[in-house]
Amino acid sequence: MSSTLSLIFSNYLYVVLASTVFTFMLIGLLIVSQYVFLEPYLVGHIQQGSEIGFVLIVILSALSGLVIPMNIYRINILKKSKGKISGSLFGSFVGSIAGACSCGPIGFAAISTFGSVGASAFSFLTNFEIPIRVGAIALLVFTYYTTIKSIKVECSIVK
Repeated sequence: MSSTLSLIFSNYLYVVLASTVFTFMLIGLLIVSQYVFLEPYLVGHIQQGSEIGFVLIVILSALSGLVIPMNIYRINILKKSKGKISGSLFGSFVGSIAGACSCGPIGFAAISTFGSVGASAFSFLTNFEIPIRVGAIALLVFTYYTTIKSIKVECSIVK
């Protein structure tokens, strides 16, 4: 497993991509989840009892920063097998997007736009944000292992 990661991240472009994905996803999710405020000045605040949500966001961002460059490496190496590639990319993108579930300001826009259906969806996402993030992390871990396995098998890396 470490030989696969060292092969992928020996190219500095994949390290830069992983860092960029991690940074933008972390900052975006922290702003959307109201851990970081931009007005009137930059403030970070973790309320008591919401520490686990913060930790899950960091884990989700780190896994996304790891999985997405791996899948891009796989696409660059295995351009022939498009059917196999689409499944692993689907998992990484769904896992990444599923982490943004406690959409505070976005939820109010959905409530006003979609009425009672928007309120029900916002209520569901607010009440089940921790299990949804845990599910997204599980999906990203599964995608990580399947991508590692696929790269080892299809690229003939010594185990």
